[in-house]
Amino acid sequence: MSNRISRRDFIQTGTVVAGLTAASSRNVFGRAPAIQSSGVRPVVIASGNGHRIRNGGSETCVETAFRMMTDGEDVLESLIAGVNLNELDPEDGGVGFGGSPNADGIVQLDSCCMHGPKKRAGGVAGIEGVKTPSLVAHAVMQHTDHHLLVGQDAQDFARNMGFTIHDDLNTDRSRERWLEWKRRIDPGHYLNPAERARAGYEAGLGMMADGRIDEHDFFGTINCDGINSSGEICGVTTTSGLAWKIPGRVGDSPILGAGLYVDGTYGAAGSTGRGEANLYNLTSYLIVENLRNGMSPKDAGMAGLKRIQENTVEPRLLNSRGEPAFGISFYVLNAKGEYAGVSMYATERSRFAVCTENGGELAPLEPLLEGSASG
Repeated sequence: MSNRISRRDFIQTGTVVAGLTAASSRNVFGRAPAIQSSGVRPVVIASGNGHRIRNGGSETCVETAFRMMTDGEDVLESLIAGVNLNELDPEDGGVGFGGSPNADGIVQLDSCCMHGPKKRAGGVAGIEGVKTPSLVAHAVMQHTDHHLLVGQDAQDFARNMGFTIHDDLNTDRSRERWLEWKRRIDPGHYLNPAERARAGYEAGLGMMADGRIDEHDFFGTINCDGINSSGEICGVTTTSGLAWKIPGRVGDSPILGAGLYVDGTYGAAGSTGRGEANLYNLTSYLIVENLRNGMSPKDAGMAGLKRIQENTVEPRLLNSRGEPAFGISFYVLNAKGEYAGVSMYATERSRFAVCTENGGELAPLEPLLEGSASG
């Protein structure tokens, strides 16, 4: 007997965005949540782009996820429906369709998701041609015994599951940015790999300074975590990765314990920012362990940032003050529905997204260090 899952069966599992986002059109904001069984106040949190992008509709990521979740939909499927808005909207230049391409001009995407109650997870890395990698990550969780599929094989899996494969996920804007980045790199640096890598990164920082690309689009990513009134906790992270990265580079986003970690009993944490710093420390896992040990979401997140600071010792990664010369943020949620957004540095514009029964809003990130990454 064949174990192949038909596209029809796949769609019926709820892993396709159309079925997720159409679950309900009722506005829950301003009234009590639909389900009240454990006394937990439902909440959805996300990186700041979780309350900026609407993909032509009326709701943002956190609003969509909260509405579906409080209407009784599965928490993880609700969160994925939320981040799909960002993945499908080319105005978010750090994820999905129109995300930042690699150094060869090819958009390669990463994502992972974790279901606290089911204690299951799935992820994809370096996948090309699929606008919604979070849905493929969910399919990996639902339909395989694996946690991570990569590259061409991840794309083949997606094709077999009925996903449309596109030839190119670039938009005019993402391609124009890539060409500008290429223009800024001295061709002579191609003779020296070390100088080429440094020149590429510095060219990207220069484009940020010139306003050609903002920090979010340069580092990419949206993380979204939620808890319903039954205390069920889930999370998802999706990204196009560091802009103009070396082809094949995989950051923290699809790696369990780095870009995302969920413990159904204690809480969840996810991140945006410099992936390599997070990978070295498996900081999301550390933060959730801090929650397990009784820390508040803010203290747990700050402890994670301090670990990154302590382990950042290479001179090239330090600014003139001897502090990390990069940004990284974490979004932390515990089993009581308490939450925090923390960041290595923060400005007046640094925000993370929150949605409760009162609606969605952008809240300030709490910085570990004063000043800025540039020193």
